[in-house]
Amino acid sequence: MQKKVNYLLLSFSSAILLSAGWLLHLSLFIFFAFVPLLQLEDDISKRFDLPKRKLKLFAYTYLTFFIWNILTTWWVSLASFGGACVAFVFNSLFMSIVFLIFSNLKNKINKPFAIWMLIPLWLGYEFLHTVWDLSWSWLILGNVFAFNTNWIQWFEFTGTSGGTLWVLFVNILIFSVLKNNATLKIISKPILKIAASVIVPILFSYLIFVTRKPLSNPNDKLKIIVVQPNIDPYNDKFVMDFEKQFEKFLNLVRGKVTNQTDYIILPETFIIGQGLNEDILNENEAIQIFRDSLISKFPKLKIVVGADTYRFFTDKNTISATARPYQDAGVYYDSYNTAMQIDADSVQIYHKSKLVPGVERMPFPALLKPLEGLAIEMGGTFGSLGIQAERAVLTDTYTSTNIAPIVCYESVYSDYVTEYVRKNANVIFIITNDGWWGNSPGHVQHLNYARLRAIENRLQIARSANTGISCFINEFGEISNATNYWEEAIIEKDIYKNNKHTLYSMFGDLIAYSSVVLSIFLMLLAILLKFKK
Repeated sequence: MQKKVNYLLLSFSSAILLSAGWLLHLSLFIFFAFVPLLQLEDDISKRFDLPKRKLKLFAYTYLTFFIWNILTTWWVSLASFGGACVAFVFNSLFMSIVFLIFSNLKNKINKPFAIWMLIPLWLGYEFLHTVWDLSWSWLILGNVFAFNTNWIQWFEFTGTSGGTLWVLFVNILIFSVLKNNATLKIISKPILKIAASVIVPILFSYLIFVTRKPLSNPNDKLKIIVVQPNIDPYNDKFVMDFEKQFEKFLNLVRGKVTNQTDYIILPETFIIGQGLNEDILNENEAIQIFRDSLISKFPKLKIVVGADTYRFFTDKNTISATARPYQDAGVYYDSYNTAMQIDADSVQIYHKSKLVPGVERMPFPALLKPLEGLAIEMGGTFGSLGIQAERAVLTDTYTSTNIAPIVCYESVYSDYVTEYVRKNANVIFIITNDGWWGNSPGHVQHLNYARLRAIENRLQIARSANTGISCFINEFGEISNATNYWEEAIIEKDIYKNNKHTLYSMFGDLIAYSSVVLSIFLMLLAILLKFKK
């Protein structure tokens, strides 16, 4: 009985420490969060007399990750209780399976170094969890440093995976020191190793921070206006006429736009209604309203805005897995959550392609297409949306500007955002609608994750939220001109382009790629050891 109580305490301790980094915005807790769980695993693994010990280890591990998921992302239930429950259950399951694989492999090898295999296995899991249709990467360990960006300026070399590696390394080091040293003095070699593993990366980060010069080339300056319309997504936004929403926007920007203004940024799905036909965008009434009201008076102006769009398909060879039949026989169409750039001569578009599972897209649409009607209706869309295979930038040859048009949920994905930069994006615009979660930690976490994208790519960000926090973020992850939650607002600032790529921008998530390869090797090793006497 006492052992069971101890195991429960260890399980709860890890869960609380994991959650504290997000809930209290204190990243320091994360360096101790896995230590109780590692102690639990070590103790159970040695109890050969314990019936069904692997099943018991799984249960305690699952409890840890389930509590962590609920405490940190409970706010998802405000948008969809059923969707939140599915996310909690399966995300905790995936984490537990990875930890159980680690435990099994560690005990088969039965060498002191085997505990370090948790690092590539976990990193491999995190990366693979970002690229499949059930992706939910909110709780990547490195994301916790979004609240302490002065510690991780070196993310420009490693990306967020470097943060995960750091977290796991320190946790395993602390556990190993405690396990192998019955008594410890405050001033001792093991304690100094632990201190150095935490402090040295932080000092390196501050060194980068004080030595790197801020972007300031006047030739790279852009004058930006960001609009936060603050239209209730549940009760007003998708039932209010577009003309009324546009009038609200026009009243906000009246007197603010000048001949020097380069861009106005509006949030995700600002243009609503029956959707815009992408084959005749220049003829669309909403596009004409923007041009007649603003662009005709300020020819230099570009407007980046979110919209619901659709496209027809008649060629069977081009029909996507998410296309739906239209009323005419043999005609299909795809709906998109689109970011578009409107100027005097053209309309450029990008389709949001990291879609929220179960909300914007039924997972594995080629297999589960008959069930897409079960997708939750949200954001003015229903069923599975279409995507595009490659990232696209919105360009302006006059100012040599290449915009990464990141739509909402996409800003959570580290390696995904670098694909825009490899397409020569030199500034990031994020358009979102964070009102689905109410005044909860959700929209705050979402905002802070954008700071990581700025550091990884050393690009400045302009962020427009319909209801949430709109702001500007510089290349060091520092937020400025932030609006309050649930307020109608307009903010203005000069931001600077950056045509230089970071190591992470150029080569992507090398730590994650190598961890996936190493994890596959370790899995094969586990299978081999299973058949070895």
